[in-house]
Amino acid sequence: MRHARRTTITTSDVDQALRVLNIEPLYGHNPHNPPVFRRALPFPNAANVGPVYFVDDEEIDFDRVLREEKITLPKGVSWTAHWLAVEGVQPLIPENPPAIPKDVDQEITKSPPQANGAFPLTPPSESRSTVKKQQQQQQQLVKQVLSRELQLYYTRLTASLLPPTADSTKRTAALASLRNDAGLQALLPYLIRWVGEGVVTALKEGAQTEADGRSLEVLLDVVSAILENNTLFIEPYLHQLLPAILSTLLHSTLPPSHATHLRTSAAQTLSRLLTQHSTTYPSLSPRIMKTLLVALISSDKSKGTREGAIRGLVGIGKEAVRKGLVEGGGVKVVGSECTPGETGPLVDSVMTALHVLHPASDMPESLNTTDDGDTATIGQLQDVLGKFFAEKLYGDKGWALGILGSIKQQS
Repeated sequence: MRHARRTTITTSDVDQALRVLNIEPLYGHNPHNPPVFRRALPFPNAANVGPVYFVDDEEIDFDRVLREEKITLPKGVSWTAHWLAVEGVQPLIPENPPAIPKDVDQEITKSPPQANGAFPLTPPSESRSTVKKQQQQQQQLVKQVLSRELQLYYTRLTASLLPPTADSTKRTAALASLRNDAGLQALLPYLIRWVGEGVVTALKEGAQTEADGRSLEVLLDVVSAILENNTLFIEPYLHQLLPAILSTLLHSTLPPSHATHLRTSAAQTLSRLLTQHSTTYPSLSPRIMKTLLVALISSDKSKGTREGAIRGLVGIGKEAVRKGLVEGGGVKVVGSECTPGETGPLVDSVMTALHVLHPASDMPESLNTTDDGDTATIGQLQDVLGKFFAEKLYGDKGWALGILGSIKQQS
């Protein structure tokens, strides 16, 4: 710049200087307003110093700066996570859209599916308590829009399944569709809600009629079909499925002609659910075990509830039967309430559980009360199983020894 007799430095001057020093030049720097350098006056005390150039800075008037409007700098670009909805409830945070007013929620809930794709928040139900309506009004629910095809699918599916007097061919096809069809994830909360309300309605009315029993069987088949569909992500809805299964399993009054089948089906469905999801939720099996054990050994429970608890333990597995019936004392509690020679579903369920501990012998041999070894075995059986069910094993020595051996081996 000095040799060119210029007062303005350019980017080419910098690049040429870098090349002279054998340094790689800069790229991409081309200012629109290059700085203007002014030549300073010579210093009288330093005559040997060459000319000095400087950039003429603009003088800033502080009064003008204070009077000007403040400009707030925006925040930098960043990423953050927030909950769009928690169990269907939209959190009131700035990141989410405004909540739907309560009056609009009520209109959407009461209105049937519309042609424009708006679907009610929950499937329509005939029986709803006032308390449940008040709880729904207090919650700010997220509006979900379903396609007309899914709305029509939901309507025809539920109509084919219930009432149970409908065509069995349609019901079989509907269950097969639930087991195999993909793309039903959006309908999953509505189906689970429909199953839960159907179970509550059937059990609340006493569940003593044949129609209620058939309805519960169909609802359990629906739950089983949902669990068998590998394309559905069901884990967020387990807490809504379990009450329907456990209510059917542990209810005290079920239709006599359907009671055993209902409890067995509920136990099998519970076993499948635990097999699929117990690894994801390690606390799921202990919690269900605790619920079944309380239903088994509590003094105020009916025989139907105890039978359901035993069949639930059988469905879970051998270890659950050992902890519930033997270590928990469930078999003694049931035996103390049975009269000598009594038979029935409760006794049959206990015998089924004992078969799970150890299978019966193909060629049974009775215990000999005069033999010291057999007498000791009888005493151990009465200590472990109680007198009532110990007598059931007197006719099969191998079965009795096998049960005692499996208990000692696990303990």
